[in-house]
Amino acid sequence: MFLRQVLRATSRKEFSRLGTRVGRRRLFGSVPPPISPATQRWAYPSSAANVGHDEVSKLASQSLHPLSLSDLVKHGRPPLSAGSLFDSANFSSRLLPVRLAHRIQALRNLPFIVVSNPHISRIYNNYLHSLSTLLPYAERPIKTLEEEIRFTEIMADLVGTHSNTIPILARGFLECRKYISPSEVKRFLDEHLRARIGTRLIAEQHIALHYSSRLHGDPNVLPQKDESSSYIGVIDTALRPEKIIRNCESFVSEICELKYGVRPSLVINGEVDTTFTHVPVHMEYIITELLKNAFRATVEHGNEREPVEVTIAAAPAELLGKGNNQVWTTTDENSMHRELGVDAGSAATASSSSASAGNIQPLPLDHSTPCVTIRIRDRGGGIPPETLPNIWSYSFTTVSEDEPQGSGNPANSGTVGALQTISNAGPGSSLAGLGYGLPLGRAYAEYFGGGIALQSLWGWGTDVYLSLRGVGRIP
Repeated sequence: MFLRQVLRATSRKEFSRLGTRVGRRRLFGSVPPPISPATQRWAYPSSAANVGHDEVSKLASQSLHPLSLSDLVKHGRPPLSAGSLFDSANFSSRLLPVRLAHRIQALRNLPFIVVSNPHISRIYNNYLHSLSTLLPYAERPIKTLEEEIRFTEIMADLVGTHSNTIPILARGFLECRKYISPSEVKRFLDEHLRARIGTRLIAEQHIALHYSSRLHGDPNVLPQKDESSSYIGVIDTALRPEKIIRNCESFVSEICELKYGVRPSLVINGEVDTTFTHVPVHMEYIITELLKNAFRATVEHGNEREPVEVTIAAAPAELLGKGNNQVWTTTDENSMHRELGVDAGSAATASSSSASAGNIQPLPLDHSTPCVTIRIRDRGGGIPPETLPNIWSYSFTTVSEDEPQGSGNPANSGTVGALQTISNAGPGSSLAGLGYGLPLGRAYAEYFGGGIALQSLWGWGTDVYLSLRGVGRIP
């Protein structure tokens, strides 16, 4: 009996060992060798948009058109004729698919774990959706009013779809900061924000030209030309910086008084009657961000009785030659055609081809100002030396974690068009505390050849210099 139990136990052990050996042979012997990562097809986040991978790659391989303010006003003052309106639509339909494809490719080049983040994946799918709706119009010219109306509706959908891109990306990169370096984030956002400026401007400009060039009741009847209007689409050809500064001052002062109980005064001097051609909402956003910083620093430093001083200076036009052959130049020729992926040579080619297209061109700057510089000086104690190197970094902020964010923050519920139209921090979303104010403001300033420079006197105050470039006198 004892011997039988021993044999039975031994058999169980041998069977177990045999089964283990068979299992190992079955497990490892039948599995093919590992596949090299280089041979695997890269997977992208799923999307409902019907756009092929090869189609995106083909469009992304094309050079970007170096967008300038001259491109946006070349179709003339509204109301436009049907032919000019079709030209504007076809100009937009040629440029936008390439721009969208470049952004899709840039998102695909991010680490997969980053682009798989729900926020960033949402932006990726938004771009694919917009590209899929535009491709049919890129393949054939727009020749009828019905096609132009439908195309304008698609433009409006594009603007609405991407209205919250910046705060959504901000949240996504904050959540993925463990998987991507700050330098990679900065490079991506520098490219993305600048590309987005041009994309939105192209779409919004055509939408504005569309609605200012036809009566809603009868599309075949053009409205009367308003000689008193200085607008061509979303561009003001007689923009007065002093007026923009006063509007932004009113908004920022209310925020400051609501938070601190006091508001500094603001004094404007210099050439207050200066006008030039630029995009008002861009300037509103930049000035609002700079004044918010100046007012906050002034109050927190205990100098609320010291006024914030704003000086407006119109740079003289740099004219070459005389008479009708006069042309104007800029300090930085390349910056006037700033667009990522486009060199100065292609910019010059695009400019010359545009000049020969028969559209209106800016006249010599004998009656207009090519550049306006605005200095904002405060007595807010300056910027600490250890903080100064970080002020242009994305996601760097001095907003306290205890400060409320979201739609409840008064800074995010104002009526200034720039905050809603440019930063697009709509209801329920916010850029406050995300550290995007100054970098985004500088991106808008630099897009058409301007810039922002800062001089801090630690213990005393800060001077900020904003330069904005316009175009020549528009006929």
